[in-house]
Amino acid sequence: MKPIRFGTSGWRDIIADNFTFANVRLVARAIAEDLLVEGADHPQVVVGYDTRFLSEAFAAEAAAVLAACGVRVWLTDRDTPTPVIAYEVIRRGAAGGLNITASHNPPEYNGLKFSGPSGGPVLPTVTDRIEKRIQALRAQPEPPYPPLGELEAKGLVVRIDPRPRYLNRLRELVDLRAIGAARMKIAVDLLYGTAGGYLDEILREAGCDVQTLHGWRNPAFGGAAPDPSETNLTELTRVVRAHGCHLGLATDGDGDRYGIIDRDGRFIEPNYILALLLKHLITTRGWRMGVARSIATSHLVDRVAQQQAVPVYETKVGFKYLGELIAQDKVALCGEESAGLSIFGHVPEKDGILAALLVAEMIAVAEGCSVQGLLDTLYAEAGSAVYARRLNLQLTAEQQGRLADRLNDLPTRIAGLAVVEVNRLDGTKLLLEDGSWFLVRPSGTEPVVRLYLDAHSESQIAELTAAARELLGI
Repeated sequence: MKPIRFGTSGWRDIIADNFTFANVRLVARAIAEDLLVEGADHPQVVVGYDTRFLSEAFAAEAAAVLAACGVRVWLTDRDTPTPVIAYEVIRRGAAGGLNITASHNPPEYNGLKFSGPSGGPVLPTVTDRIEKRIQALRAQPEPPYPPLGELEAKGLVVRIDPRPRYLNRLRELVDLRAIGAARMKIAVDLLYGTAGGYLDEILREAGCDVQTLHGWRNPAFGGAAPDPSETNLTELTRVVRAHGCHLGLATDGDGDRYGIIDRDGRFIEPNYILALLLKHLITTRGWRMGVARSIATSHLVDRVAQQQAVPVYETKVGFKYLGELIAQDKVALCGEESAGLSIFGHVPEKDGILAALLVAEMIAVAEGCSVQGLLDTLYAEAGSAVYARRLNLQLTAEQQGRLADRLNDLPTRIAGLAVVEVNRLDGTKLLLEDGSWFLVRPSGTEPVVRLYLDAHSESQIAELTAAARELLGI
């Protein structure tokens, strides 16, 4: 029997392999037990689901188990983005949120994201407890659970529509009037995910001319992963160019990640969007609390922070760590290179819908400037451009066995540059004398090393990649 493991964004497995109704019931029972033992009296949980195959049925099963165990359940009445679940948890003062979703992963996967009372992802201390409870419960016979309808009739499971209040919150956070005044034409690619009726609708409400792509449910996601990466947004790029759009905006399967296409069809990396939005938020809102980024995220945002004299907080990879700083009101903005972002006063969870709207607001007030134009201005102010990259490097069994020794025996110079700092917060990060760096993070589940780089040119990216490969012996 395969183990059930929680990663940086919850539990994810292949449907009908390890992601089964029996295992969903098992995980829901373990979560209920943990809430009843460790949490507040009379806990309540918000339960939602995405547009994947059987997600609604899995959510109904989880809701029934939670309710049967003594946890009151607020069950969403349609597929729901993860940040909407987070907001509803906070608004209701719930003990947590459970969303059936595999986010941006391929269609054969489904998953379960569990958030705490802050609305953000729970920390490993909680998921470790839940995993231990799962193991203990596996040794026991599974009890019978009442049908969902019976639990609804008793008021233990209540259907809710979280959409209106979440949209109201977006209206408070984003300057929709400025977006409307710019009379923008925007293409929105929903990638068959949960953000339909959220991102496209609020842009129309603002007065934008919106062209929606893939706004219907397709559990196969057109044969690709619902990931708003450059390779998956070729149709959005084509539409932006063909129709003369000011912007192309995209969200992933559960609405927590975003993708940006500039008016010339250029994909703008989240690393750069984070820096641009920090400057925008300081300029338009006067927020000077600082910014948080993961260790794997480009230091371009650090340059903006330095110019604006605001602090930078660095965290481990995983939005759960960034979200803590949002929950504590320590930062104006937090984000990561993998397209996760949130802001002061909002949920401590990635929100791709909000991120896309903030980019639209930024362009609306930019007096005709494109995203790339704003980025070029930022580079001029910072003194040079930044080239950020992420690569997955495959390892043989032999290379994997030698990896730890190689990372413990580091050179003092890399690609002709002195190593000025080694950061082992999460992986091994070598910072070089000219401000460039690379981070090595071995996968915990695959024979893969993730390599993140920050450099001053494409040629330096190539040099650092070659140096990293040599260091790792691959």
